[in-house]
Amino acid sequence: MAKYLLLKHYRGAPAAVNDVPMDQWTPQEITDHIQYMHDFAARLEKTGEFVDGQALAPEGTWVRYDGEDRPPVTDGPFVETKDLIAGWMVIDVDTRQRALELAAELSAAPGAGGRPIHEWLELRPFLTTPPTITE
Repeated sequence: MAKYLLLKHYRGAPAAVNDVPMDQWTPQEITDHIQYMHDFAARLEKTGEFVDGQALAPEGTWVRYDGEDRPPVTDGPFVETKDLIAGWMVIDVDTRQRALELAAELSAAPGAGGRPIHEWLELRPFLTTPPTITE
């Protein structure tokens, strides 16, 4: 089994087919979208392929250590994760092909008008062995 991270983006990915921003959806369209995600995760729990997943709130802050007795919070002018990542799901599957199939299925979550979004999802395998350095 191999673990993969599926990332849902607010922005930064290629445009979805049904590219109506969520803040323009009706309350029922939002409910239907979230229900699709829950149903998808529940089905993967039954097959043992679901590890975890969460939707993320749009607010967030970059934090770094800036020295003794200095405030640790910074927030810069650059695009931040809070502006890009809408949510994530971790799956544990037998093959990369299965990960691709599940990502494609998740991409079909309903959006505006109840039509599938066909959004782009970022699929990233977990690093299983650290990279080696050769001279």
